[in-house]
Amino acid sequence: MINEIKGIRVGHWSDHEASTGCSVILFPENTVASGEIRGGAPATRDFSLLDPSRYVQHVNAVVLSGGSAFGLSSCEGVMEYLEQEGVGFETGSGRVPIVVGLSLFDLNTGDAKVRPGPTQGKEAATNAADESQLGKVGAGTGATVSKWRGKEFTQPGGLGGAILREGELIVACLIAVNASGDIDNGVTSGLIKEENFSFPEVLPFENTTIGVVATNANIDKAACYLASQSAHDGYARALFPSHTSGDGDAVVFAATGEIEAELGTVRALTTLVVELAIKSVTN
Repeated sequence: MINEIKGIRVGHWSDHEASTGCSVILFPENTVASGEIRGGAPATRDFSLLDPSRYVQHVNAVVLSGGSAFGLSSCEGVMEYLEQEGVGFETGSGRVPIVVGLSLFDLNTGDAKVRPGPTQGKEAATNAADESQLGKVGAGTGATVSKWRGKEFTQPGGLGGAILREGELIVACLIAVNASGDIDNGVTSGLIKEENFSFPEVLPFENTTIGVVATNANIDKAACYLASQSAHDGYARALFPSHTSGDGDAVVFAATGEIEAELGTVRALTTLVVELAIKSVTN
């Protein structure tokens, strides 16, 4: 999966009783990243650093967390871990770890008073390894889908993953699927086409699908931003509806710079790998 790209490690903290958790993706040195938000209700930390116009080019880690905005505090523990490891943006006063956080809403699935915090974030970072878990783990522990038509339609979500290769080029995705919409294999869209469907009046606000796409390609920050747009195409291919006002859908695209690759190929693989990663949750 995503940690098959050289230098990327993934760690998790999960509380299955409280139905929440966090996942930490650690990147090798000089990893370039950007990203895009298309949902209407995002919860993020330092996401603005990913704008191609911003000075900082590299990221050290991305944290995917449950706990809604409360869960963003797990980034503090990851920063503490990276500082102890001597990792971060060099300043005259020492290194400052660049950690981007994305959070989803799972407060209604277990114990709303239990959320990932600094201790849990540091534990996940400390546990980071070359092997990855998927399913009801980390940020996917309390994730659910198919809530937009009513609570009675709710289905399990989770942490999904996929990887695609084109020669030496690798594009991989790790994504916490907590959408208001359905993971669409043609059923819902088919009902709409047949006019046997009534749209609900109100969308719920207890959602958000958040993820990371990574490649070993050598592309700059502006190209990473374009690739993150292609990642959202994968959301739209896998979820119906996607990017609603009640979802905080956001994605980070990171490039480790190992090989030269054509951006168009990277973007095409990105759309497909995100679609596959989201749909893997139902497998």
